[in-house]
Amino acid sequence: MKNVKQTVLDILKEKLELPESVLTMEANFIKDLGVDSLDYIEVVMAFEQAFGINIPDTDTERMRTVGAAIDYIEERLASAQNEEEKVA
Repeated sequence: MKNVKQTVLDILKEKLELPESVLTMEANFIKDLGVDSLDYIEVVMAFEQAFGINIPDTDTERMRTVGAAIDYIEERLASAQNEEEKVA
């Protein structure tokens, strides 16, 4: 699988039809990228499907920027990996 950053950028390019050049780590989904709530839900669902994780509605507030979304997903994947290691 591609790294998290590139996968997130690919999803955003596809779902939001934006060039990668505007998808900076500091870009705010609403203020900078003009994402509405419906688009944001689609993006979150695409993240869940691509990475095999569940993102609770309460956690979406943590993902206001592209960089924050990448950080959040990396944390969730690392946490899931740690849980798997404890079980094994």
